[in-house]
Amino acid sequence: MRVVTICGMGFGTSLMLLMSIQEIGRKHGIDITGEAVDLGSYKGKPCDLIAATSEIARQVVSDKPVVFIENLLNKKEIEEKILPFLTK
Repeated sequence: MRVVTICGMGFGTSLMLLMSIQEIGRKHGIDITGEAVDLGSYKGKPCDLIAATSEIARQVVSDKPVVFIENLLNKKEIEEKILPFLTK
């Protein structure tokens, strides 16, 4: 599965989110590749899923599923919101 994570600058928040999602994937035996990008760069990136903080995710327009994460430090929230898409 390929995941694109988005934040305002394309590093920091989005990279931390991608690493959390990859950790969740490993925990469940799912191989996740991905890319952390800024809001202006996500369009056209090949992916199966997009994840971002709520304020950024509201600005994302895509035909791919977009997961809104409220608290990046809450691994339980991330897993609960991401896992249904990883197991499809």
